[in-house]
Amino acid sequence: MNFSRQTIRSDALRVNANLFQTDLSRWALLAVIVTLIAAFFIFDLQYYLTLETLKAQQAAIETYRSNHPGLAVAVYALIYIAVTGLSLPGAAILTLAGGAVFGLLWGTLIVSFASTIGATLAFLAARFLFRDAVKVRFGDRLNIINKGMDRDGALYLFTLRLVPVFPFFVINLVMGLTTLKTQTFYWVSQIGMLAGTVVYVNAGTQLGRLESLSGILSPGLIGSFALLGIFPLLTNKIVEAIKANKIYAQWIKPSRFDNNIVVIGAGSGGLVTAYIAAAVKAKVTLIEKHKMGGDCLNTGCVPSKALIRSARLLAQMRRSADFGIKKTDVEVDFAAVMNRVQAVITTVEPHDSVQRYTELGVDVIEGEAKIISPWEVQVTTAGATRIITTRSIVVAAGSRPFVPPIAGIESVDYLTSDTIWALRELPGRLVVLGGGPIGCELAQSFARLGSQVTQIEMLPRLLIREDAEVSEAVMAKFRLEGINVLVDHTAKGFVIENGEKILLAEHDGKELRIPFDQVLLAIGRVANIQGYGLEQLGVETSPGRTIEINEFQQTNYPNIFACGDVSGPFQFTHVAAHQAWYAAVNALFGSFIKFRTDYSVIPWATFTDPEVARVGLNEQEAKAKGIACEVSTYHLDDLDRAIADGVAHGFVKVLTSPGKDRILGVTIVGEQAGDLIAEFVLAMKHNIGLNKLLGTIHIYPTLAEANKYVAGVWKRNHAPKGLLWCVARYHDWRRG
Repeated sequence: MNFSRQTIRSDALRVNANLFQTDLSRWALLAVIVTLIAAFFIFDLQYYLTLETLKAQQAAIETYRSNHPGLAVAVYALIYIAVTGLSLPGAAILTLAGGAVFGLLWGTLIVSFASTIGATLAFLAARFLFRDAVKVRFGDRLNIINKGMDRDGALYLFTLRLVPVFPFFVINLVMGLTTLKTQTFYWVSQIGMLAGTVVYVNAGTQLGRLESLSGILSPGLIGSFALLGIFPLLTNKIVEAIKANKIYAQWIKPSRFDNNIVVIGAGSGGLVTAYIAAAVKAKVTLIEKHKMGGDCLNTGCVPSKALIRSARLLAQMRRSADFGIKKTDVEVDFAAVMNRVQAVITTVEPHDSVQRYTELGVDVIEGEAKIISPWEVQVTTAGATRIITTRSIVVAAGSRPFVPPIAGIESVDYLTSDTIWALRELPGRLVVLGGGPIGCELAQSFARLGSQVTQIEMLPRLLIREDAEVSEAVMAKFRLEGINVLVDHTAKGFVIENGEKILLAEHDGKELRIPFDQVLLAIGRVANIQGYGLEQLGVETSPGRTIEINEFQQTNYPNIFACGDVSGPFQFTHVAAHQAWYAAVNALFGSFIKFRTDYSVIPWATFTDPEVARVGLNEQEAKAKGIACEVSTYHLDDLDRAIADGVAHGFVKVLTSPGKDRILGVTIVGEQAGDLIAEFVLAMKHNIGLNKLLGTIHIYPTLAEANKYVAGVWKRNHAPKGLLWCVARYHDWRRG
């Protein structure tokens, strides 16, 4: 133990030493650069980089070049590299000098390499000096920019280099803050700056006739460069069109279409897509082979929340003594509870029904769809099979529970979040595999209803995507309620011995035998990407086994879109609806205007007790991404309404930009967290900071006051101490 601690301490000291050395190197380089720039202006060296001086000294320079040709090239190149590397004014004059002294061919060659080397040095200096600091302060925004740079960085840089309106030194410095590769920056810069270099070097060969720098770039020439700059973007569009034509080449496009959109799947994504299309008077057909409403209505959000409500009421009744009610008789009728769940589904069903959507103008078909060409969908119903032609297709086929390949699993009649709703007899001993949101919600509900629940999670804690204290709060509550939470346990197999079902699990290299009556699989969901024609068309899929889409919800077929669980990246009902808007609008109007899907503010909640809700970053994600942040936490045990309601546990945790009140992310743990988070979702969406939140009146006494109080925590941490000291002295003076 002492050795390990000593090793850890040594490693920490080594890391700190490396960081200190890096910081020292940065300061040293910055000092050198600042000194050189200061010397340039102090000694008025810019005097030598003017058109008048160049014309006056042209003869002397040419004489020196004739007597020392090699040295002249070296000196000129080094001066050019230094000027561009330090981002000093004068590169244009030096380029003219290159033409005047070395001629068009050699001048262009020398300037091309010298300018690119200098630009690359400026690029590297900006990266070394400032990128880490910028990443710390603006990491979330920089990540978005870097994604675009990884995809189209060379194209962006090439376009900027071709247009002389953009100062090249600014481009050098800004590009250094991104993830653009150095070699890419170099070769794109050399090619992109070549046209401008030729123009200036050629002007230098006519130096005697040149009266001013403005005479080099006429409005017509600037316009030509601007058109040249647009050319790469047009080329990119042309390439996209060629790729689209290539992928469509094997298919015969109909001359007329029955529909504007065909939507496959009537879950959240499909319903919203169809609704939007009908609202803008498009001809839309919605095809569903199972049940309208999809997983959310029939096996997901709606039934699980109905079950949670019954289980929560039961838990509250068992706490009656805490509220001064001495005795309550509670008897659970599990079948009645599950019947109520079904009744809730039945009550909600009309919202997603065939009748409602037909009245909205949607042609709803209850049948099985198969995409047979980019513009044709074959529909098989009980009566017949027909083919529908359509301009666009939106795939919203959803997902299904993942069944892991565990030995013996088929022999134990396992349950999933799809099949558990058919139960009418409470399992005596229930094993729940999985510590994610679905597993946690159902594990707690069944435990409260009377099952002896064992929850197995192979990772170190439940709800692994949340911060550690969130997981600890949920796990502590679970264990208090009698759930046997086993983390760091891996399910290895199922056996039946003497008629008893047994799970074989592994922990720390040892085997654990867990007898049970029912097992619930809650270890994730997989997208439904097979069985309806995607394979035959060659629609691309991602490494995560979802449909591969771009930022416009398009597949590799530009007229085929996907949204919801089938495409990811988030498996939430509200995200499916969010994506559906973009899929519908881009499918209908993408020929004129397209909208990139906005994932900047995505909230979600896990409806355990305590509830867990989040939007934006949490602390562990911020650390993983290297995003600097400040953390403000308000604990609900100090909130009047929480105390009065007997729910004084949990916290509100807000991440903000260093020194600012801009919200980067919020996690709420406690009663009604899923409702309380909405204020922060709005704030983040519309860039409302904690100062404005603090200045907003919140009703007393409510749980929502916690949102205001956490803003107060941030404010106290940023109190202007110097000003407060002055105010205190003022009050002292006023008292005499």
